[in-house]
Amino acid sequence: MIKRRRLGQHFLNSEIIGKKIVSEAKITKNDIVFEVGTGKGILTPLLCKKAFKVISVDADEQLIKYAKSKFSQIDNLVLKSGDGFKKKDSFTIFVSNLPYSRSKDAVEWLAQTSFSHGVVMVQKEFAQKLVTKNLKDRKAISIIAEYCFKIDTVLKVSKNNFSPPPKIDSVVLKIKQKANMDKKTIQTINKIFSYRRKTVKNILKQFGIDSENDKRVDDLLGAEIVELARQIQK
Repeated sequence: MIKRRRLGQHFLNSEIIGKKIVSEAKITKNDIVFEVGTGKGILTPLLCKKAFKVISVDADEQLIKYAKSKFSQIDNLVLKSGDGFKKKDSFTIFVSNLPYSRSKDAVEWLAQTSFSHGVVMVQKEFAQKLVTKNLKDRKAISIIAEYCFKIDTVLKVSKNNFSPPPKIDSVVLKIKQKANMDKKTIQTINKIFSYRRKTVKNILKQFGIDSENDKRVDDLLGAEIVELARQIQK
């Protein structure tokens, strides 16, 4: 449990919410589901009942050993230990109660990965970053998420549905992929936001590009920031 807390993971203990997550994933017998964060396996068997195959990954080897023992009779389940965001498995649907410390990594990884849709549970504050319409509240991850995904809020989840309870509540999001984004563009958008107080002209100057654009990052639409990143990459 000590290691799990360090990873920022809190175990969902509500089967009602687990069933709601799986229902929202709209899984068919043609789907391969990729689950990051096997945990104690509250979602895993529910996913297996719906899918053609489930690949479930957890960073904690002890939890994977526990799952292998608990779910040994499920023949369409593949369990793996390690970093799920470094795996190369193909899948159609992504489902995860994301470790809070890895939420940003997950969104950036999904932006580079081809899949249909997913259902994820994230910390409420992080969900707000992903869906904010206020230009000044945006982070780099807000731009990446807006460009790559259609995001809908499915369910608000009280912190009391976890053990150990986190400090704040969570939100279940449904994400549908609209576009992919390559790693270099993602890195460049993160770099642009480190200069967000500067004008576009001064940002481009950092990369040896001349411009007369006096707008600041907070004045740009998301698509304009993506285009700015691509201009820098040329």
